[in-house]
Amino acid sequence: MSNIMKNTSLSIITSFLIFLTSGPLSAQQKYPELGIVSGLAQDSTAYAAGFRLIGESVPKILSPTLSDAEFQANLKRIKAAKCKVLSCNLFFPGSLKIAGPDVDEAKVLSYTETVLSRGKQAGVKYIVLGSSGARSIPAGYDMEKAKADFVMLCKKLGQIAKKNDVVILLENLETTETNFITSLKAAAEIVKKVNEPNFRLNVDVFHMLREGESPDEIINAAKEVGFCEIAEKVKRTLPGVAGDDFRPYLRALKKINYKGYIFMEASISNAAVEMPQAFKYLSAQLAEVYSSK
Repeated sequence: MSNIMKNTSLSIITSFLIFLTSGPLSAQQKYPELGIVSGLAQDSTAYAAGFRLIGESVPKILSPTLSDAEFQANLKRIKAAKCKVLSCNLFFPGSLKIAGPDVDEAKVLSYTETVLSRGKQAGVKYIVLGSSGARSIPAGYDMEKAKADFVMLCKKLGQIAKKNDVVILLENLETTETNFITSLKAAAEIVKKVNEPNFRLNVDVFHMLREGESPDEIINAAKEVGFCEIAEKVKRTLPGVAGDDFRPYLRALKKINYKGYIFMEASISNAAVEMPQAFKYLSAQLAEVYSSK
């Protein structure tokens, strides 16, 4: 092993030990708490890797298409899980438009009422609004009208979220997925205009990397930030698989005094190996950044 590799390994181990000995996470926690979007099927593996929080999906556990009996069965699985199900993604199906000329607001609001009321019963605190298909708009459609209409709809979504003690998180996506709101800056502008306490910004570092966005955009959006997701740039792998350096983005989060949650949302090839590696890898980078003066 080269001296460079030895020094790098020693640095990671030292930072991780600092992270472990910093005490239990609490209201006064020093670092953001890590979670992983792995679903209930990988609950035990995630727990063994060090995670205590997981993300699921709306279609699997909260969707209106699930019968009451199916939802009650999901509640039992959630209660029995080792990790807490804190968030859900895949909010709206592509067939239910939330932006552009084909929005059926009554259907959108009815769907949202069911999802969020079920979310409240399940103890899910965050619903991520990515929904690339649902929010894409026709080519040539008036972008400013789309944004204005979307803001008005999201105000109503935020009010439903507040009623159910859930937070909706608008996610910045990339241009390969949608043509509407494809940067953190654009997503932050929407959240600011919506101006609802239960409608916040999800900083997706993976999409920022893909779109070449500077960590400074996190600082610019400080007042809107409510959550963070992360994955490696090239193949959307878990932290540590390719060895991406997330510290510039973590420094931006530290600068805005972010102490919320950072969830890994990535493709997983070998959970038993990659999950514990990811937990240690990102924990080390977090420890290095958040413990520095």
